[in-house]
Amino acid sequence: MIVQLTGTLLEVLPTHVVLDVGGVGYELGVSSSTAAALPQVGTAGVTVLTRLVVREDAMDLYGFARREERALFDRLVAISGVGPKLALSVLSTFTPAQLATVVATSDINRIAQVPGVGKRKGQRLLVELEGVFSKDAELRGLVGLEQPSLGETAAAPVTSVAAEATDALLSMGFSPQEAELALQGHEEAGATTIEKALSYALRRLGGGA
Repeated sequence: MIVQLTGTLLEVLPTHVVLDVGGVGYELGVSSSTAAALPQVGTAGVTVLTRLVVREDAMDLYGFARREERALFDRLVAISGVGPKLALSVLSTFTPAQLATVVATSDINRIAQVPGVGKRKGQRLLVELEGVFSKDAELRGLVGLEQPSLGETAAAPVTSVAAEATDALLSMGFSPQEAELALQGHEEAGATTIEKALSYALRRLGGGA
């Protein structure tokens, strides 16, 4: 299994990069997030995390700038009907932490924004990914979510809760100022998970606080 490559970047595009390793050029499929995180073409000593996907008619390499993105790619392609291209499309649309928020809030409208994912497939992805984030301790740790206690919903670190709740509110069309004001006092009110923080903020925005 090829888990990483280090070499000189020959080409960087939103969908793939080419890495020269000892005179051999490796083409790696990537998300736009990874492409944006890589240094400029010509940079030497660049390490890219990789995953080799073997099919009957091809052996394809995929590259990742971060461990959490590679871990989520592995979980996505393990879902029936989700291939590497769709997995990269998801990772190009959301960071792993943002996707965790989308799943936690069952936001069908946001997941349906992924190219190649309609509302029907998006609903199935939300169900499948809910189990991934709730049961996969490694992925939860990489994304920054705490392991849940028995019978409890996991709480992300306070800074992560506020940041992800803000992202969710911005995606709903609220301004940064509205999001900031709506989330004020959420910790004191016991809204220490993303779901509770969003519910708290939406109540305040609706005049119910």
